[in-house]
Amino acid sequence: MDNRNEIREFLASRRAKLTPEQAGLPDFGGVRRVPGLRREEVSLLAGMSVEYYTRVERGSLAGVSDSVLEAIARALKLNEAEREHLFNLARGAGPATRRRRQPAQSIHPSVQRILDGMTGIPAFVQSGRLDILAINELGRALYSAAFEDPARPVNFARFAFLNPRSEELYPDWNLAADTSVAMLHTEAGRNPFDKGLTDLIGELSTRSEEFRKRWAQHNVRLHLHGTKTFRHPVVGDLEVHFDALELPAAPGLTMIAYTAEPGSPSEDGLRLLASWAATIKEAHEDRQDPAHRDRTDDDVHGGRIRQPGRDPHA
Repeated sequence: MDNRNEIREFLASRRAKLTPEQAGLPDFGGVRRVPGLRREEVSLLAGMSVEYYTRVERGSLAGVSDSVLEAIARALKLNEAEREHLFNLARGAGPATRRRRQPAQSIHPSVQRILDGMTGIPAFVQSGRLDILAINELGRALYSAAFEDPARPVNFARFAFLNPRSEELYPDWNLAADTSVAMLHTEAGRNPFDKGLTDLIGELSTRSEEFRKRWAQHNVRLHLHGTKTFRHPVVGDLEVHFDALELPAAPGLTMIAYTAEPGSPSEDGLRLLASWAATIKEAHEDRQDPAHRDRTDDDVHGGRIRQPGRDPHA
């Protein structure tokens, strides 16, 4: 990643989003040649010279003190994710960045056992570049469309922008797409010399205009908790709460679990999804077992669960 260019584009995009009124400055009217604040206004708010702020915005963050970064963050009214991104960009501008430890891209078998023990909720481990490195049975059932692609590891951003089925799974596809790009931008600030991340961004930029448009906005976000909605082809609409937990023993990796409100239709939907996943697994095991060659997976028709007592051919 070009750190200087990222600094320049990020700060300019944050400045363009902030009006004088929002910043608490008087607006004397007239035609403004740039959207949002001028550099002179940011420097005034941050308590530094125009020349110094201009040099910073042009990409010279190496050696800038934390107090200066805090002043810029306050002047631009950066949120928590944006402030962290600014500090990461400053660290990335330092000479020791290339020697920083790269994020882990594998997990210990015990983590998979933890996931497998979470039978009632979808759960998985993802990397900063949105690779799915481990997932439990219910999580795989929820993201079954993504796992149809034989490429491994499955990647959430690649699924969102390069697989048409993502628009079926995500009722609000634009929100899912925006979130994926913002998370990749956040990771690019943390690890600007991660070749795998650079390659992924290059691939998506080449193959998806929607990705390019969003990448140019330079939005970032922390994805720690919130609500997600799905429209699963088997069980229909689901609304779940997600919580993300960093894995201290595997830097850069995060375990994410989805839970539904107790007694809600979504909780019933997850139970139905678990039943479907178990049926699919049983049918697959039967096909692999020579002693059960005469059995079929007639209980699963077109992605639907056979209801007890019903004739599957009715």
